[in-house]
Amino acid sequence: MTRLNMTLVLLIVLAVPLSLLAGQVWINPFDLAVPNARSILFELRLPRAVLALAVGSGLGAAGAAMQGYLRNPLADPGLFGIAPCAALGAVLSLWTGYAVSAWILPLFALAGAAIGMLLLSLIAGRNGGVATFTLAGMMLASLAGALMSLAISLAPSPFALSEIVTWLMGAVADRSWNEAWIAVPGALLGIIALRLAGRGLDALLLGNAVARSLGINLSRLQALLVIGVGLTVGSGVAVAGIIGFVGLVVPHLVRPLTDRRPSSLIVPSALAGALLLLIADCLCRVVPLAGSELRLGIALSLIGAPFFLALLLRMRRGTSADGGWA
Repeated sequence: MTRLNMTLVLLIVLAVPLSLLAGQVWINPFDLAVPNARSILFELRLPRAVLALAVGSGLGAAGAAMQGYLRNPLADPGLFGIAPCAALGAVLSLWTGYAVSAWILPLFALAGAAIGMLLLSLIAGRNGGVATFTLAGMMLASLAGALMSLAISLAPSPFALSEIVTWLMGAVADRSWNEAWIAVPGALLGIIALRLAGRGLDALLLGNAVARSLGINLSRLQALLVIGVGLTVGSGVAVAGIIGFVGLVVPHLVRPLTDRRPSSLIVPSALAGALLLLIADCLCRVVPLAGSELRLGIALSLIGAPFFLALLLRMRRGTSADGGWA
């Protein structure tokens, strides 16, 4: 384990106790006389912390892998269309009313992610290049977004409309260990698949032809990416809704601390994503709002949008200095 990874793990170990104690009701670890303190810790806050770690790690790793594959620092896990397809599945479960059962919404979301993965593979084809793969993902994302808007406009009741809109905001609040059993295996298996694709991503930086000459099977690489992103993003959306910007922001924060190879970036990005989501969730709990809690997806969008703008301006200045577009 590199020094960077060890540092991130240490920070996570320090942040987890804080996430268990912080909230609208602060718990003193030396005095558990607070009513239902043990239930709050082990049935509410601990699964919430586990979910934040699982979802954040998956999104961070997926973002790093996608930026390496597309050779584009602005790539985001939602670009493949898998996250919108998973969200569409969850929206349909709320729209039809099947989500009254605790397991139905995550299962619908996972089914949506699986269908998105299948469609992406079929449309892009085994020999599809990066451009074809990206355009196929954008088409799926656009279609899934349009269908979600249609479902919202045709919501059968105000209650269903409220549930859909609230869920799409993204959060790990009000979750239980049931969701953790979905998110943790999905994130771990997905990160393993993305890590296996690391060598191919490194070779791809030199171009497709060079990667093939180095013995990289581009079809296998594409399959590993689809599986990895599908598992990490699909399981995250299934339990937490839409949480954006993690996969975009985290690799940029970590990249200067590595040798900038995609294979060296995946694990640190997973750890940094877990840490970011855990800290952001803690902040959402303690920010005072009238009768409610700041949604995690909104908070990260408020953080991520200025970061994205700063990144665009920096890239523009760099391109202009090189004689490119102004």
